[in-house]
Amino acid sequence: MELKTKGTFDPLITFAKVTAAFFLSKFSLSKQKKSIVLVGGNLGEKYEDNASVFHRYLIEHHGEEMDIYWMYDPKTSYVKEQRIPNAVALGSFRNYLLFFKANYSIHGHSIAYDIAPSIDKYIFLNKKTIMIHISHGIECFKKILIQKEDVPLLARCNYFNCASEYEKNIKLHEWGIPEEKLIVTGMARFDRFGPNRPSKKVKHILVMFTWRETLFDLSEQEFLVSDYFQSTLKIFQDKRMEALISSGQLHLKVMLHPFMKKFEHLFRDIDISGGEVEFYSFDEISIGNEIIEADMLLTDYSSISWDFLYMNKPIIFFTFDQEEFLKMRGSYLDLDKDLYGYKANTIDEVIEFMTHITEHDHTENPFYTIASNYIDYFDRNNCKRLAVEIFRKK
Repeated sequence: MELKTKGTFDPLITFAKVTAAFFLSKFSLSKQKKSIVLVGGNLGEKYEDNASVFHRYLIEHHGEEMDIYWMYDPKTSYVKEQRIPNAVALGSFRNYLLFFKANYSIHGHSIAYDIAPSIDKYIFLNKKTIMIHISHGIECFKKILIQKEDVPLLARCNYFNCASEYEKNIKLHEWGIPEEKLIVTGMARFDRFGPNRPSKKVKHILVMFTWRETLFDLSEQEFLVSDYFQSTLKIFQDKRMEALISSGQLHLKVMLHPFMKKFEHLFRDIDISGGEVEFYSFDEISIGNEIIEADMLLTDYSSISWDFLYMNKPIIFFTFDQEEFLKMRGSYLDLDKDLYGYKANTIDEVIEFMTHITEHDHTENPFYTIASNYIDYFDRNNCKRLAVEIFRKK
């Protein structure tokens, strides 16, 4: 499954760059004075999530003794806008040269998308770099989907960080990762939020539905009649929802999944009165900022729900296609027993729970007491623990 399109001659160009970079890295005349650390996430398209939080931590706490680089998509502009230091364009010759010279590489999605494009075919050439997978969320909702190109990359990874012993058991027994490769350090991005921080009122609601692999190849007309789009449409066009938003002075921000780009205009065309429901693409807003500012979450199976649990904010899980979802992908959670928020199977139940939460100021998550079943650390030292674990393993 290709997450980014490639040109006809891209494989040849990549081969030439990789070959030249590999040999140059072997015959470099200058001795490497500092350890080189490469960090990347979100396919280089955004400075968000665990990878970016950990990168910022490394810059602030290890910038003197290490050369730390961020890998980014050259088609984006966020590096200049956010003044991210030592940023290297993915797919550039320098990118591949640093890949072979690096002491450590840290990625949130895939080495082949976050650190060095198409490197899965040449990963065997790099025997030096210690490679760490830090995930982009706690791996519980969706069962892992391993593509052909993922096999050598997963095998090559030296370490996989885990948010908790719960997640470690999933990666050990379900993913088949050897125990010596699993390190339990917490989730880096939790350091940004802080635990147990419910809002005083529930006015700002973040809405995010996760992706379905079955949507990749749909035409626009097929997508319009899909359960995914129709369920979204019915929520926001329901008269009871409109009344609730109006009477409660609620503001809903709908964050569209990054894979939703070709269908974004269909959501923006939804006729919603009042203007208090806004749709945003992945690259228009900061996920981290929205998690902090939102008072509650409406989702299906999104991993950002862990952040809301961590902060003790209410969550509604709208499991409109649970049977199909489990058949298509499967989950490590029992979606009938293990959810840490209100479970709504229908639009009626979504509205019922939203009314209950907003009209009675239920600002806390009533399932917060089970947060420690899934999350081990609530101390904002997740990045520190991760750095200690990584840099002592040589």
